[in-house]
Amino acid sequence: MASLTDGTGLIYGMQLPIQTLTQSLRVPWEDNATVADLRDIAVACDNSPMSFIGVCDHIAIPNDDYCAHMTTTWYDTVATLGYLAAATENINLLSVVLVAAYRHPLATASAFGTLDHLSGGRAILGVGAGHVENEFKALGVDFATRGKLLNETLDAVRGAFDDTYVSFDGPTYSYDDVGVGPQPAAELPIWVGGSGKASWKRTGRQGDGYIPMGNPIDTYPEIIDTIQAAAAEAGRGDATFDVGWMPGVFYVGEPSFDAGPWATTGSPEKLAEIIAAGQQKGANTLHIRFANESKAELIDQITAFGEQVWPLLD
Repeated sequence: MASLTDGTGLIYGMQLPIQTLTQSLRVPWEDNATVADLRDIAVACDNSPMSFIGVCDHIAIPNDDYCAHMTTTWYDTVATLGYLAAATENINLLSVVLVAAYRHPLATASAFGTLDHLSGGRAILGVGAGHVENEFKALGVDFATRGKLLNETLDAVRGAFDDTYVSFDGPTYSYDDVGVGPQPAAELPIWVGGSGKASWKRTGRQGDGYIPMGNPIDTYPEIIDTIQAAAAEAGRGDATFDVGWMPGVFYVGEPSFDAGPWATTGSPEKLAEIIAAGQQKGANTLHIRFANESKAELIDQITAFGEQVWPLLD
């Protein structure tokens, strides 16, 4: 398998702004942001010690009560990551997360094999089961079977790169003697997203890393035990995992605006202490957000964290 941390050390990254304008994530300045702004932020991340940038995934947002907090702006995941691959040099490119059931696994394998090839081995396939029922309905996919479809997709995508031509026989997908190319530069890392035990077990059985959904740090001993137990049961007892944690919204220093109840602000030492406490619980992959009121301030925060906080941890 292909964990980035090899089960040790510490890495961090962030989901990019602008590529979705959903109300729970976006800051007001993003409403009028440009593609050049998105590229500038990705380049700032690439110039920092950051290990990955992420783009999320929806195809068609329903006009219903469940999606009232969401807008229809969700940049296509692979197209956006491919564009950013050409603008960056070192940083890994993560789907956070691709809804596996929306696509045939051969299509997913082709897209991420190509992305990895074009980027020089920087793709990370982050996958999840999905949660917007009416989006599944619009795409003609059975919402009730999304977990089973995800499991099958993970096996199929892994198997797509086993040889030049491959076959697969699953409950939903079946094909004989077909080839997908270009193949990844090396083994494609797969991170599994979710908040509960199903995703932790899936990580252990089939993944290289875990993408959290706001899980409290006190739950990490249980998360890690569940991942490792599932790995051992699947005959992967020697596997290592990139165990993700969302420590919240950070601001290096004191902002001139109200950063909100979820933000932690203050000295580099204060922020580093919070992260170190998470490390002690077993988290080794940080998914960070930065409080900001403009593109320039966000880039300043990306730089400040890399220069002032990260050296206290690295």
